[in-house]
Amino acid sequence: MFVIQGSARANGNTEFLTKVLLDGITTESICLRNKKITPIVDQRHEPSGFSPVDDDFDAIIEQMLTHNDIILATPLYWYGMSGQMKTFIDRWSQALRNPALNFKQQLQTKTFHVVVVGGPGARQKALPLIQQFTLIFNFIGTNFEGYLIGEGAQPGAIAEDVLALNQAKAMNQHFKSK
Repeated sequence: MFVIQGSARANGNTEFLTKVLLDGITTESICLRNKKITPIVDQRHEPSGFSPVDDDFDAIIEQMLTHNDIILATPLYWYGMSGQMKTFIDRWSQALRNPALNFKQQLQTKTFHVVVVGGPGARQKALPLIQQFTLIFNFIGTNFEGYLIGEGAQPGAIAEDVLALNQAKAMNQHFKSK
C-alpha cells in the first residue's frame, strides 16, 4: 500500500485517520509537504512538450507506480483538496505526456482510495471533492475502490469521530483480507 499524504500539518487529523485505516498493514508513505513539487507550467500544446523540471515529482511518480494500491489522503481545505495534493495531481498532465512512464496505462492497473478529513459537516461538504477524484480516476481509467471521510477541525479532534474510526477499522479488515 502506498500513501500520499497531502496535509500541510504534521501529525494532523488526516494522518491520524490514515494510520488507523492502515494499522498492521505494510505501507510506504510520503508527505507532499516535505517534497518539492513545482506548480505545473502547461506546455501540453507546445511542439516540444513539457520542459524537464528539477523537483521531486518524477521520483514520487516512479515510487507510486511500484505499488498496486494507492491512498491519496488530504484535509478538506476550502471544500477541496489541499494545495499540495492539487499541485501533485496537476502535474499528472506532465506525466501523461512522458512516454518513458507509460503513466496512464500503468495507472489503469492500480486501485485508488481517498481519505479526507474536514471540520463539522465534512461528510457532506467533502462529497464534491470525492466527485472530483472520481472524475480524475475515470479519466485515467483506474479503479477507485472507495473513500473515507472524517470530521475533526481542531488538532486531535478526529479521535472523537467514532463513525470515521469504525469505518477506518472496517476498511482495514477489508485490506487485510485481500
